[in-house]
Amino acid sequence: MSTPQNVKREEEEVDEVNSVASVAINDKLVNRNVARTIDLTSQLVKITTSITLENTGKDTVRTFHIVQEPNAVGTLSYISVKDSLKDDLKLERLTDENENKVFYNVNLKQPIGPGRTTTVTLEEVLTQSLLPYPSSITQKEKQLVRYFGNHYFYTPYVTTKQKTEVTLNSRSVESYSKLKPVSQSDSTIAYGPYSNIQPFTEDQMIIHFESNAPFLTVTRLERLIEISHWGNIAVEENIEIRHTGAKLKGPFSRYDYQRDSSSTHHSIKSYRTILPASAHSIYYRDSNGNISTSTVRPRKDYIELELRPRFPLFGGWRSSYTLGYSVPSYQYLFKQPNGEYVLIMRLIDHVFDDMYVEELETSIVLPVGVKNVKIETPYEVERLPDGVTYKYLDTIGRTIITLRKQNLVEQHIQDVEITYNWSTNLLFHEPLLLSIGLFVLFIIVIIYVRLDFSLNKSEHTKRD
Repeated sequence: MSTPQNVKREEEEVDEVNSVASVAINDKLVNRNVARTIDLTSQLVKITTSITLENTGKDTVRTFHIVQEPNAVGTLSYISVKDSLKDDLKLERLTDENENKVFYNVNLKQPIGPGRTTTVTLEEVLTQSLLPYPSSITQKEKQLVRYFGNHYFYTPYVTTKQKTEVTLNSRSVESYSKLKPVSQSDSTIAYGPYSNIQPFTEDQMIIHFESNAPFLTVTRLERLIEISHWGNIAVEENIEIRHTGAKLKGPFSRYDYQRDSSSTHHSIKSYRTILPASAHSIYYRDSNGNISTSTVRPRKDYIELELRPRFPLFGGWRSSYTLGYSVPSYQYLFKQPNGEYVLIMRLIDHVFDDMYVEELETSIVLPVGVKNVKIETPYEVERLPDGVTYKYLDTIGRTIITLRKQNLVEQHIQDVEITYNWSTNLLFHEPLLLSIGLFVLFIIVIIYVRLDFSLNKSEHTKRD
């Protein structure tokens, strides 16, 4: 049985936190141009920043720093940096104890020479950053949310020029901060351009607008993957969901709800889940049994499953259900030349568009008799103690590997690799046990039929 020390991560992902007394900032680096796009069209805040870095010094620069905004602490779910060739750059997270700030040290694949520039793209996804305001509304009221951000790009370097574009999912804007120059056009607010911004400059951006995007949160997702070398992999997900938008105030009227034909209502009637194209034997049920209000639509590269809960979800309402399916193992399980087997499957899969998962727990049930288990995950996860389970006719327990992570979004839909040794002779373990069991049963039946266990003597044995 493997130990938690076997868990590895890809190099391009964020390394673990390293506490340092003080982060050394290269003052010869300048943000020549910064262009930010803040997407507020869903329950997630997606920030994409294009940064043109200029080396004004005399030495070649191989690394630079990104600093986390103070209002993003605790809400940042995903961060990545790509160079001009769209290649992922390695990030190392650092904590500056003196400044009480979180930095990311980014290693450039192509160093910046003296007087040269390079362009990188920073992608961030924030959760729980759109706050319903008011926090409670009636069934007929519109849902309004507020976003608190920064007019300026929060950076340790001087920024020569910067502009920001905020995209909303509605033209209905109650109010927004007006740091000139600023303009609004339909559902877009443009800030800037601003010039000569000093490092760590903060100026609060507040936008109050209507948003009827689905504020649907997966509070807990338990994903179970069972591996079989007979050609099948079974997947089952137990999902708990909650509407995290403005809470419903007052009674719920089914009559008014059915009369409301608006497609922009803040309640959630249904949502779409994406399954692998090879998925079969699909089932969907809740605590009351099978749910018939689901639609399966095969597409070219995937299967679309539309799920409709038994009742519409309003703010603060909860629901839970179980979704299961099977896929052929040859698409995910591979045998290496050295005899090892490698399982490559997603740690978490698509639940709905713009999903937010508070807590994930993925359990992988390996075949009987596996040895030398090694795990490689795409990002940092917590590995719980391994367990053991027994299936049909098992005399040897099956190892269960359990991985847990919190605060996940769609960008975390990545593969986990599990490598192990396994003897093909164990493929006949259960058939052999079944054959022996049937043989013993037949012997018992033959003995029972042939022998006479009666206590009464036969009539011909009596004396005349």
